[in-house]
Amino acid sequence: MGEPSAKKPKLEGDQLPEHLNAFQEEQKRSLILIDEVQNELDQINEQASEEILKVEQKYNKLRHPHYERRAEHIKNLPNFWSTTLLNHHQISSIINPVEEEVLKHLEILEIEEFEDIKSGYVIRLTFGDNEYFENDKIEKEINLAGEKPCTATTPIKWKEGKCFIKNDDENNPNETMSFFEWLIRNVDPTLDDIAEVIKDDIWPNPLQYFLCPALDATNDTYEEFLDDEEQLEEVDDEGGSEEGSEAEGGSNKVASEDDVDEEEEN
Repeated sequence: MGEPSAKKPKLEGDQLPEHLNAFQEEQKRSLILIDEVQNELDQINEQASEEILKVEQKYNKLRHPHYERRAEHIKNLPNFWSTTLLNHHQISSIINPVEEEVLKHLEILEIEEFEDIKSGYVIRLTFGDNEYFENDKIEKEINLAGEKPCTATTPIKWKEGKCFIKNDDENNPNETMSFFEWLIRNVDPTLDDIAEVIKDDIWPNPLQYFLCPALDATNDTYEEFLDDEEQLEEVDDEGGSEEGSEAEGGSNKVASEDDVDEEEEN
């Protein structure tokens, strides 16, 4: 990426807005100088944005193998993703009872960001065999590049008589949508709160939502809950060791009593 081009100052001599004409010449000059400084700050901010983007791209690559490891462990937990989505207050509010059943077949949820990050990302849902549709994968692509951001979704191949979507009117963005209605609609991504929640809130750490009922029961934070679990495991380990020591001690005591009995007989 090259250096950002310099912006022209917004205030230039006789081009001052009319309401500034009453200012004295020295004040007008100060306004122009302030605008020049602001222009320099804008250049620095642009450079910072480019550097931040490079750092984010670097760490995205570093996160990837960890996401893969996490996905392997998640496979051992039935209904992990459906539980996670239902435990999120904003997502659960748009999931109807039929969709709740369908989401029990959701095996993998993943976010794949475009290489340059800023131009968009894909939300990919992988389903096991189910009675509603043929697709094993449904993708919703969020494209933020260009003058008019847009979305595109994999068409759902419904099994005969199993389509449960009642409202797919993309021209009515104010209509309340269910989860799958949101999934198939291609609307302005800059207004898509659901996609942002999945990408920025759920995807980075889904475990905290999967554990929600346990957290609610203890009133702990996610970190406190994990600390408590670790302490319980340590106590169990220590308890097991103590029990083993007591059993061993008991065996030695019995053996000693037997020795005394043998000596008395002799």
